[in-house]
Amino acid sequence: MSDAMTEGGEGTGNRTAVTEAEVDALVQGICFKTGPPRTLGVELEWLVHERDRPQHPVTPGRLRAAYAAVRAVPLGSALTVEPGGQLELSSPPAASLMECVDTVSADLAAVRAVLAEDGLVLVGLGHDPFRLPERFLHEPRYDAMEVCLDRAGPAGRHMMRASASVQVCVDAGHEEPGPLGLGRRWWLAHQLGAVLVAAFANSPLMGRLPTGWLSTRQLMWMEIGADRAGAPALHEEPRSAWARHVLDSPVMCVRADGGPWEVPERLTFREWTRAHRPRPPTRADLDYHLTTLFPPVRPRGHLELRMIDAQPGEDGWIVPLAVTAALFDDPQAAETAYRCVKPLAERAFNLPAPHNPLWTDAARRGLADPELREAAAVCFAAALDALPRLGATAEVTDAVAGYLERYVARGRCPADDLLDASPAARLAPAGSGPAAPGRKDTPS
Repeated sequence: MSDAMTEGGEGTGNRTAVTEAEVDALVQGICFKTGPPRTLGVELEWLVHERDRPQHPVTPGRLRAAYAAVRAVPLGSALTVEPGGQLELSSPPAASLMECVDTVSADLAAVRAVLAEDGLVLVGLGHDPFRLPERFLHEPRYDAMEVCLDRAGPAGRHMMRASASVQVCVDAGHEEPGPLGLGRRWWLAHQLGAVLVAAFANSPLMGRLPTGWLSTRQLMWMEIGADRAGAPALHEEPRSAWARHVLDSPVMCVRADGGPWEVPERLTFREWTRAHRPRPPTRADLDYHLTTLFPPVRPRGHLELRMIDAQPGEDGWIVPLAVTAALFDDPQAAETAYRCVKPLAERAFNLPAPHNPLWTDAARRGLADPELREAAAVCFAAALDALPRLGATAEVTDAVAGYLERYVARGRCPADDLLDASPAARLAPAGSGPAAPGRKDTPS
């Protein structure tokens, strides 16, 4: 999906300072673009491993050469590289589910063919089970990000270097109320998000040992903290809540045209607009600040759902894309999902995602949680009913039906397969494993 606000270059851009009131108005006007849901997108992050020796790290030199070869191939999706060397494909906005699936499938086939020539493969896992890779990208943005996130503990390094996801992008929805209205979709994304975490959890291992969490990737996001990776309060109107969150979130860095970027401590964007130190913030700084906030649902004109672990198999990503598209863009399925997850919201205790008990249970237990399992079963059934109305092929609906039978109906997720196959998991008592970064409730 095209971004509502650009990533921004390394320069400071427009030198005109923005005021607190201007920031509030800009965020409210740009981060939610309403209208009938018409487009869909997906952003796929992949770990890149040696085909024959996945436990061995891929050297930076080999990665650079492989990515240079991939960039020479024409793709419909945008190709980027994450700080730990993960590869990401971001689809263009698609007018239908099948247009999105076809574009990304063709791009992935082309990328895999190039990587295969060098003995490399794309791997769908939410967190690297073998290692914390060295940082592959050494740029001012990531230098500053690492310094900033290290203040909260090691979870930030895991997020940057070792995690991968399926991020589904849906339109913000109608201005008017109803199943496809902005307010309903914003609320639904944060409550259904816990069900998606549980149903698609796929990162139970770290250092080859169980962490005690089925989605260790989601745990990493929780550990980064609410000010950087949390959602705003849901009891407010979405635009006002997000604008306040943006203003009250800490600035990750103050960019400079030359030399290292400053990484202030506990300087919110609101405070920056008032103090004008270390220099006055500009519109370009606001645009950049928005790219340094990582809530589970990020408004970028559209809604970017960021909570789904990368999925196993070449086409495993299609199931979460199809299910999410159906539950958001088909009015009947959206209404069913809303009614289904409404009782789950009580378990969040009005605390923003993902820092609430509902999301914690989803990441730790997956569909072993009876209420999450029941909600997932209802939502998958609603999605299956809706997919033909969205033009899905039999291949896509069969994939969703197969996932429902193999995992959801049995209270399982892909993480359970990994644990079943792990000798360490079979020998270890439940909940044992390496200490997750910053956690005191998992053994060291």
